[in-house]
Amino acid sequence: MEIGLISVDRWTQGSQVYFLTHLHSDHTHGLTSTWSRGQLFCSRLTAKLLPFKFSGLNLSLVRVLEIDSWHSISLISPSSGEKTAVEVMAIDAHHCPGAIMLLFRGEFGCLLYTGDFRWEMSSERAKAGRTTLIKALKDDVVDILYLDNTFCNPSFAFPSRQVAAQQVVDIIASHPNHDIIIGIDTLGKEELLLHISRVLNIKIWVWPERLQTMHLLGFHDIFTTNTSLTRVRAVPRYSFSIETLEGLNTMRPTIGIMPSGLPWVVKPHKGDDNLFGSLLTSRYNRRKWSANDGAEIDKPNDNLGSVEHFRKYIYSVPYSDHSCFMEIEEFIKLVLPTNVKGIVSSSSCYVEPLYYFGRLCAGNQPSLRLHCKPERKLGGKRVVAVQTKSNIRISNSTMAYRRRKSSAKLDFLGVHGSKVNALRRVQRGAKIAQSECSG
Repeated sequence: MEIGLISVDRWTQGSQVYFLTHLHSDHTHGLTSTWSRGQLFCSRLTAKLLPFKFSGLNLSLVRVLEIDSWHSISLISPSSGEKTAVEVMAIDAHHCPGAIMLLFRGEFGCLLYTGDFRWEMSSERAKAGRTTLIKALKDDVVDILYLDNTFCNPSFAFPSRQVAAQQVVDIIASHPNHDIIIGIDTLGKEELLLHISRVLNIKIWVWPERLQTMHLLGFHDIFTTNTSLTRVRAVPRYSFSIETLEGLNTMRPTIGIMPSGLPWVVKPHKGDDNLFGSLLTSRYNRRKWSANDGAEIDKPNDNLGSVEHFRKYIYSVPYSDHSCFMEIEEFIKLVLPTNVKGIVSSSSCYVEPLYYFGRLCAGNQPSLRLHCKPERKLGGKRVVAVQTKSNIRISNSTMAYRRRKSSAKLDFLGVHGSKVNALRRVQRGAKIAQSECSG
């Protein structure tokens, strides 16, 4: 694909059309209410939420992608000046409301961009997404899979969100005389809150802006901004801290619950946590697993889904809206791409997907040399942070696996990264472009 055609979750100049996978802030960095650089394609639900997040946005530039349907977009080739067609399908990413994966195809071949996604196959919704993806691919080979590699490390393993949601309910039910604080983002975890409300038959407090979002999503009777109506409050993640909970406990008994795939890296409380087990122990106890080059590495055991109790007031529950390592592996086995590129930049816990999964690619990518950062302690366990230094491109040998004829080589350009905290990025996205070399 030529430079100057398409950008996904990246909002710099130089593309004809732009795609938004979902409305989390690390995917909208650079998108503002004064957006005027080109058409913006997104899901119908994201389009409904856009004016609330970006007041004054020119909605005439917004184009809705219906889920599970092919859309043809006519663009102009920057090199020839002639029209070229790109087909795109939006597929449910099972991440947060409105989140989609994007499947592109055209003269350049076939590309799949996951955005942030959770590939758990225990729900009917996820099974439907699998069926849609298989039908959409037909005989196409995915030349490049742009993958959510947030937890692309064998250290990370979670239960299904249904199981984790019940763990949250159990914690709340076991503290009948406590106020409950749950840390959430501005979008996402709605299914968790709905499960809590339904099972415990209670309303849930949210802050005013979040209540507006809930109403836009169609939830009108479950959430409230009146603290006298409920003891369960969902608060912004950034306001969730040990210091806040200690302060609240000077007024009323209060516990905090953090639903996240990221563990709290602090010393566990040694009190009554035997009731719920240990999150860090369950995720970081190891067994051997073979990497792409046959080398043995550590992999978590099969005892998933435990809860960690910290500092007397806090419980960390492995409720994740991102795919864990084993789910990523299953997804790659299904797609069998020629090449894989992570959309999350390297940091102390991210790993280049080809290191683990190059053996599963149609191009049979060679293993990458590891560049390990120093060991660090995590819950009493030794963790070696691994990253790679490589700029992978489709080679002449891997081009033989393509079933669509094209002389284009594909490249992943300009993914800039900075972190919200030690484990998350501020910005993601890609311009998808053709390299300056022959096929």
